[in-house]
Amino acid sequence: MTTRDAGPGLDLPPQSFTDVLASDLLASPTLVAGATGTTREVSNVAVMAVPDIGPWLRTGQLLITTTAVLGRLVEPIDAFLTRLDRRGVAGLAVRLDDDTAALPAEMTAAADELGLPVVVVAASQEHPLSGALVELSAQQVDAVFEADRLRRVLVDVVMAGGGFAELAVAVAGDLGGAVLITTPDGRQLCRAGDESELRRLASSAALDSTGRVRTDSTEGGLGLHRLGDESIAVSAISANGIDHGRLVHFRTGDLLHSEDLYLVEQAAAVCALVVARELVVSSVEEKHRANFVRDLLLGRGGEHEHVVAHAKTFGWDLDRPVVVVVIEPDPVGEDEPSMPTRMPLVERQARAFTSAVAGRDAGAAVTALPTETVILMGVGTDTMNLVHELVATVRGAGGGGRRAFGVGVSRPTDSVDGIPALYGQARTALKVGRQITGAWAVTHFDDLGVYRLLSLVEDDRELESFAQETLRELTADTPEAQDMRRTLEVLLATNINIAETARQLHFHYNTLRYRVVKLEKMLGSFTDHPELRLDLSLALKIMAMRGINS
Repeated sequence: MTTRDAGPGLDLPPQSFTDVLASDLLASPTLVAGATGTTREVSNVAVMAVPDIGPWLRTGQLLITTTAVLGRLVEPIDAFLTRLDRRGVAGLAVRLDDDTAALPAEMTAAADELGLPVVVVAASQEHPLSGALVELSAQQVDAVFEADRLRRVLVDVVMAGGGFAELAVAVAGDLGGAVLITTPDGRQLCRAGDESELRRLASSAALDSTGRVRTDSTEGGLGLHRLGDESIAVSAISANGIDHGRLVHFRTGDLLHSEDLYLVEQAAAVCALVVARELVVSSVEEKHRANFVRDLLLGRGGEHEHVVAHAKTFGWDLDRPVVVVVIEPDPVGEDEPSMPTRMPLVERQARAFTSAVAGRDAGAAVTALPTETVILMGVGTDTMNLVHELVATVRGAGGGGRRAFGVGVSRPTDSVDGIPALYGQARTALKVGRQITGAWAVTHFDDLGVYRLLSLVEDDRELESFAQETLRELTADTPEAQDMRRTLEVLLATNINIAETARQLHFHYNTLRYRVVKLEKMLGSFTDHPELRLDLSLALKIMAMRGINS
């Protein structure tokens, strides 16, 4: 995404909060909290007439409100102030509605901790911007009434049994433009709206080359963004405190404003009702599916005919040759703290693979287990090409905050009795492939070769000791040792063919002969002893598999 909306409010010449207090902008201001933040820069003043102020918040903003509005907040006051601080608001001015009005409890302590200035202003205050602020207040109130009308329309759609597709059509029909509903990482689930707008959206900077909405910017791409003569409003679809997707409204020509973002956020709240409804229906089914697949992997599924029949009740076809594919998230850092709380990573990846597999193998079983996703899919003419297609679809063209994962693929079996062994093969391929290749490894069991045997040795110290005793100085973590290891690796791969090795490494023939002599002084006469060559080859593979000085 590109330029973020500058937003509503009235712009001021940039000045510190202290300077604002000394000016005539506020009538009789009294600083009551957040004194350490009075150096914050104020560049905009706006009014908070409704508790749901999110779409109108801007960096450098002095927000003016009343105790009556603060009293209608749904969230705790400390959470509200934290949200203002996170969005870069410069400070808060509160007008007491009457002589008995008071600031919310705990407000002072929370503001002091954040260093967010809070001032109380006179109830009868007048300032040069009062007329404009009244107009801003009216716009917010109008947006609330419009959002309430839209919410009623959308709730009727949900109550009639409508899902995301029907909601997208209703939102597009009401707001115009193009509407998308996506996963949290931007994969499109459904779309609706004017065809010309949808075509413009498909070629806009709002989508990456795979058609995903770009959610790799601040806070998952949420908010209002300007793209030349196009604009896009993005809101999270959250249910039970978990981020389940995005509602996206795109329009050209007549740019979207903060009031439009408010409508999109309210529509997203109704979309969350669909998520909640589907979660209730699917949670029991998911548990049954996961238990069934877990029993299969452990060899407790029962007779072949029974398993096939039970699988059909889930829409799975196991009465055919299948392979087992295991997907596991790579061990990397946590999600960005600014992102909305999301469903567990494995569940997100399982849903993504379910969507990707559906169009390629309708009878495949995709299940999220506690730490991994397991797929039982049919054997095709080129299974690995299909697996790579699935990974490319789920991974997308980079960005989007998508987490790395490793993939292991087994050999095929034509009986459910063979599934436990295949699961072990896929797990081994995943583990060893990750050790050799690193992040995003996609490995077939048959490609492991001797690494399969090495992976069975559980004592890492024994393997490392063997490598160090065999390769000696070549295990050093130096550029020279790495260079000589590379020479030895190619020599062994070419069966000590000096001319071919020199060609592959772009060395002069005599230079390589000198290197061979040097290597034999360190390692022994490996050119004359096949057993030593085998040891050296195994030691090099151990270093590659264990990541020693790689």
